[in-house]
Amino acid sequence: MSNPYPLGLRLEGRRVVVVGGGAVATRRVPALLDAGADVLLVAPELTPALRAQADAGRLRWVPRRFAPDDLDGAWLVQVAVDDPLAAESVSVAAAQRRVFCVRADDRTAATAWTPAVTRHGPVTVAVLGGGDPRRAMTVRDAIRDLLGARKGTLLTPAVEEGSLPNAQPGGRVALVGAGPGDPELITVKGWRLLTEADVVVADRLVPGLLLDELRADVELVDASKIPYGPSRAQEEINRILVDRALAGAFVVRLKGGDPYVFGRGGEELLACAAAGVPVTVVPGVTSSIAAPAAAGIPVTHRSVAHEFTVVSGHLAPDAPASLVRWEALAGLRGTLVILMGLKNLAAITATLIAHGRSPQTPTAVVQEATTGAQRSLRSTLGAVAADAVAANLRPPAVVVVGDVVGTLDV
Repeated sequence: MSNPYPLGLRLEGRRVVVVGGGAVATRRVPALLDAGADVLLVAPELTPALRAQADAGRLRWVPRRFAPDDLDGAWLVQVAVDDPLAAESVSVAAAQRRVFCVRADDRTAATAWTPAVTRHGPVTVAVLGGGDPRRAMTVRDAIRDLLGARKGTLLTPAVEEGSLPNAQPGGRVALVGAGPGDPELITVKGWRLLTEADVVVADRLVPGLLLDELRADVELVDASKIPYGPSRAQEEINRILVDRALAGAFVVRLKGGDPYVFGRGGEELLACAAAGVPVTVVPGVTSSIAAPAAAGIPVTHRSVAHEFTVVSGHLAPDAPASLVRWEALAGLRGTLVILMGLKNLAAITATLIAHGRSPQTPTAVVQEATTGAQRSLRSTLGAVAADAVAANLRPPAVVVVGDVVGTLDV
């Protein structure tokens, strides 16, 4: 086989067709969206993570099997199905239209390959391993270590005190916080464990570009929890973690933000402990602090706020199952940060005002913080619910209530 010709594709605004809606497509689509591609996804069914991208309008989904004219006007097609006959039919249609075709099932039959990629700020390094994904990943990881050098010390896979090295017999689980959305905000330790994983169980809010950098042989389990939509029961997630670890695998449970901030990490740790599975917990950057910061809002500020409180708003204040004392929160002088509260924002703000918080209190909403889709809105406690609806804000979003909103306006 001749050597491939390396090339960087500028896909902004150009049609890219992805055939298949499973785990492979889940890993490949985020990089295409990050490149600005006009993604057409053709598949009878989608993973919850891909469905969330479609629902958000970031790609167009055609819910059926592939047809040759799907490639009309396309610049590139990625075949993410494991049926050789179906994949070959896409290859034939692509060749007839002179469209480059990437095939997940058979690299030798493809006219283009996806390289192992690492990103460091504006630098993107793509490695082709002569058809050997493992070789490409090894070289890619070495380059990433070099790019991540700090003060002359390389970020090599050293074993920190208290961690569980791969040499330990049997499987293990790591609960890793992926951060608020920007893939570069995962911790160094979290990223290192992700590169060592045999199985990755990922939520919807996990930065998609982290999944694009997984080894080709990693089993990706999509445990997305789309608000008010399809979800996998927590008990099933616990079972997957335990079963894979007891079978000898190193399992990374990759969670948006921090594993223990409304992330059910505690339940997963208890399930593993009950089964005798060793667990490492890697804290993550929580959106409760990162989202306000990304919008220019400090959660505390000298002479303005000496406290901040983080609360879940997924239940309305009058819901019998709610554990939040909203009347007590209304009496606090500091900053109130509300996660998962967009749906119930009108009821929450009305309750806070009814118990004494001024309707003129500065309030902000930050949507999809630290990502390219970040949006923010500044208002008052009395008007923010209506303003958020008018601005068509959607989850995931963080609400910030307090005088710190506007403190850093310059």
